[in-house]
Amino acid sequence: MAVPGERGFPPCVRLNQGDDFRQVFRRGKRSKDRFFTILARTNGLDQARLGMAISRRHSGSAVTRNRLKRLVRESFRHHKAQLAGLDIVVMSQPQASRADNAQLFESLTHHWQRLMKQCAPSSSS
Repeated sequence: MAVPGERGFPPCVRLNQGDDFRQVFRRGKRSKDRFFTILARTNGLDQARLGMAISRRHSGSAVTRNRLKRLVRESFRHHKAQLAGLDIVVMSQPQASRADNAQLFESLTHHWQRLMKQCAPSSSS
């Protein structure tokens, strides 16, 4: 059995409720490139939560869709500490299904960095 927090994708870091998704879609900051559109908003919690909307229309087969989801979850795990306090929804673009893993990881890393800056609390000096 896996040690909690080391691997896996526990329910506490997932966006499962429709209302949570609606809040992100309504008030989220957007980051978009040719592979992904990612929305994020602050959640008032001490951890990041991830939701995915990986379209069958954009990704084709279930195998491709599941690969994209695995890559998004893995990238999210690597950056989870920096993304604390954000609710995030990831949507794929048609070109994501044709990209290799390295391109997708690089794209996601840029999105996470961009969204951390956009959603950071503004401090007035």
